[in-house]
Formats: sequence, structure tokens, C-alpha cells
Amino acid sequence: MDIKGRNILLMGGSGLVGMAIARELLPLTPARLVVAALRQDEADAGVRELSEHSAASEVEIVPEWGDIFLRPSRREDARRAMLDTDDGRAEILDDLFGDLHEEDFRRSLLFEMITRYRPEIIIDCVNTATAIAYQDVFTSAADIRDLIRGGGTPTIADVEAHLATLYLPQLIRHVQGLMYAMRTAQTEFYLKIGTSGTGGMGLNVPFTHSEERPSATLLSKASVAGAHSGLMFLMGRTPGGPVVKEVKPTAAVAWKKITYGEVRRAGRPIPRVDCLEPLPVTSAFGEDVEVLSVEMGENLESVFLDAGENGLFSLGEFETISALGMMELITPEEIADAVISELAGRPTGRDIVGALDAATMGPTYRAGTMREAALALMERLEDEHGVRSVAFEMLGPPRLSKLLFEADILRRLVPDIEAACSLDPEGISEQASRLLEEDSRLRSDIISIGIPILLADGERLLRGPWVSVEPERDKPFSPEWANRGWVDLRPTSWMAWRQRCNDFRERVMKARGPEHGSGVDLDVRSRSGEIRAGAMAAFVFRFEDAGERTKR
Repeated sequence: MDIKGRNILLMGGSGLVGMAIARELLPLTPARLVVAALRQDEADAGVRELSEHSAASEVEIVPEWGDIFLRPSRREDARRAMLDTDDGRAEILDDLFGDLHEEDFRRSLLFEMITRYRPEIIIDCVNTATAIAYQDVFTSAADIRDLIRGGGTPTIADVEAHLATLYLPQLIRHVQGLMYAMRTAQTEFYLKIGTSGTGGMGLNVPFTHSEERPSATLLSKASVAGAHSGLMFLMGRTPGGPVVKEVKPTAAVAWKKITYGEVRRAGRPIPRVDCLEPLPVTSAFGEDVEVLSVEMGENLESVFLDAGENGLFSLGEFETISALGMMELITPEEIADAVISELAGRPTGRDIVGALDAATMGPTYRAGTMREAALALMERLEDEHGVRSVAFEMLGPPRLSKLLFEADILRRLVPDIEAACSLDPEGISEQASRLLEEDSRLRSDIISIGIPILLADGERLLRGPWVSVEPERDKPFSPEWANRGWVDLRPTSWMAWRQRCNDFRERVMKARGPEHGSGVDLDVRSRSGEIRAGAMAAFVFRFEDAGERTKR
């Protein structure tokens, strides 16, 4: 991809790797480079530093900030503070566990940022796995268990705060929202700087967050990072989305600078204290211990190496972590070089998504041949036993069962696809209603698997004791719920089937044959002119519902 003249959004752009990438991008003269950070001061500092670059005059460099996991109105807020309020918790939980409609995607800061700048390229340096995993579901669960064991009862606030720490809902919603925003903004290229969670080391990693080795928190980070890579693998297989790549460093990333100065932990200075009076070991710890240390009126200062998001390392710490056989090192500039090469279309072999693609096993010639034998055998058994094997509602979604049964009903009422292309919706609605009234076996096949039958008047339905799709609570009933998983006998439903059959005829039956080459997918059964329930449902899923597979 040519970077010149492009709009680029660099998320996590003020960090160690983000700034190295930005410096590499400027000489390639993108039209605009948006440097997005968590806090405004970080974004502004990044823009100031980049503005001093020799190529900066040819690029519009824009600061942007805010927590991309929250809403635009919360740009200046902290998620942890939101969890202390009823409104804040409700907002977070609505975004994680509420309905997922178009308007829900659009209310996030991530969506607002992407659609406002409409970047052709997004480079994501946010340490997503750390941001999610360090909320520490283990500590939250332990606190609630201790409360219960002590005779207490968790409040609604306790339960809500715990739910907000669950990792996968946060990651899933983030990826879904990101993909929706990029498709809306027509982003062409998305590259993620990922993490292994352990700096490339294994389960024996000695650098951890507690005496437990490795800590549950660290393994949570590694787990979220792996799940994130898996979801990006799926993003890369989604039609209409951007090219998706992930570069995953597996060593300690360093460094930003080396200096002498005030040592800060999590952005705060460490007060220097001293202690002269010893305490008995047996009583030196606990909630009510009187600590005898005294503040010295100054903060800790020393020589340190600034490792960006990983914090400040002393000489001893840096020498340990970077030693051969330990985590060792990779520089941010080397990561930036790999990113620029991948953007430019020069494969580096460092793209995780591409590596997963290459390592997986897809459809095979043998399986395609065996499919024909399986279909033929199942059809023969249908004839022998006098049944129709239409749907059991185990594959899902319920919409599939609905489509399969409606297509099978249509097959019973019209001779072929050609006839279905000119069907009378009112007439077919009446015939279908009569068929289901007279054929108790067919009616039972449908409602027994949890699929209701909406009758032609749109006001009554037949159902069994359990249904797959029920209307949302507290919302007025609408027959449009039938689209999600009810067999629909209304004339409007058969009008939709008439259009589908016309589309099927044009796209499948009238497609160029094998005499014109191999450029068209050819399925002999689908091109026979018969109404085949499975072929029709596959057509709807592939084209009408945009569910087509892109990689084989």
C-alpha cells in the first residue's frame, strides 16, 4: 500500500512503539497522522516531539485522546472511577452485556474517533491485553468469596463491579465495535501491535506479579492476547473489512531514554522513607500494624532506563531482564521497520494473522467429493423411510431452520425455481396455510424443534412448549421477529421468497457454465432448477446476509 497522501490513525501513538512507528511514517508523507493516546497530555507531548521531525512540515499531525473502551462523553473519565458509581457501572455493563444493535456500536468513542477521521490505515499500538487483564477478575472474585464466607452478602454494586472485570465480554465487544467502525469508515488496512503476555517466555517466566509463578494475572494477559489474535484471524476473513495484520514482539521492548532523575511508579513519585525501630516478625504485618517508618521529605531518585509502558528499570533490573536466556531485547525501531514493510506490501514473515492462515487446514478436494456421496445417501434414506430431513435446530441460528422449512414448503407448492420466480404471494400464503393445517407431521416437525409458525394473518402463531427465539422483553410485539426464527406464512414472506428465487436464478442458474472456464462457483445440484432447501438457505446466508467465506 502506498502511504503517501493517506490518513493514518495511530492508536496508542504516544507510547514507545507508537512513536517509533510515527517517526518512520513521517518521511513517507501521509496526508494526516492522528496520534491517539489515553490522556490529552500524552497525545500533545507526542505531537510536539513529532513536530520537530524534519519531515513534519508535510504532514498534518493531530493529537487525539480518550479511553477507546468507553463513550465519547467519558473522554476525561477513568473506568475505575466509573465503577464506583451506579450510573457508571450501568453504562459499562450496558455496553458489555446489553443488546448489540447499530446504535450500540455508534455510541463508543472508538467508533466516533474512527468515523470522524475516516483513516485508510489504522495502526493499533494499544496494549489491549494488559488493559483488560489487569482489571484482575481473580482478586474481584476472592473479595466476594471472602465477603460471603465472613457472613456478609454482596451488594448489587459488588456483583456489577465483578461482572465488569470479566475479560472475554470486553475483548469481544471491542473487536466487534472496531470491525463495525472500520467497515463504516471504509478503512483499508488494520495492523495491530500485539503481545505474547510473557515477553516471549514460557510458563516458567520468572518476571511476574506475585510469588505465584507465573501469576494468574500474567496468564490472563497471555490468554487475552491469544484470544485477541484469534479474533483478528476472523477479522481478516470477513468480507468488506480491511486487510488485517498483527505483529507480535516476543522480547522486552526497550528503550525510550536513559537518565538520572525522579523514579516514578504508575506516574507517581516514590517517597523516600526510613525505619530505625524493628518490629517483631510475628506482629509486623496486618491491618492494624503501626508502621514505624518516617518520611525523609524527598522522593526516590536514581539512574534508570525508561522502557515506556513497561515502566522504569534500574541498571540491575535491566541487566537481569535483558540477559541471554532471560527475556532479552527487541528495539521499538525494529518493530517499526516490520510494520512499515508490512504496510508497504513487503512480507516480513512476522504477521501473526498470515501465519495462522498459512498453518490452518481449509476445505479439501476429498471432502468435496465425499459431500456428494453423503448427500446422495441421505436423499436415498429419505425416500426409503418416507420422511423429509429438513432441520433439527442444532446447527443454528434459528433463522437457518426457518429458511430451510420455508424453502421446503415452497418446494411442495411449486414445481421448480422458474415457477417460484413468478409466484403469487397471496395464493402461496393460502396454500402454505392449508398445507400446514392438513399435514400434522410437517407441522410437528417445525414446532417440535422450537420454531413457531406465524400464521398468514400475522396475529396468531403455533408453537410448542419451547421456542428458540422469543420477542424481547418490555418491547411491543412485532411480526418482524419472524425473520429471526419463525416460519412465516404471511404474504410478505412469500414475496421475499419470490425475490430470492429471482436472485438465485440470475446469480446461480444463469451463471456461465464450465465451458467458459473455472471462474464461477459451480454446484451441479444448485443449478438443477429444483428448489433445494439447503441450497436456498446457503444462498441467503452467502449473499443476502453477507455471510460468505472468503478463504479456502
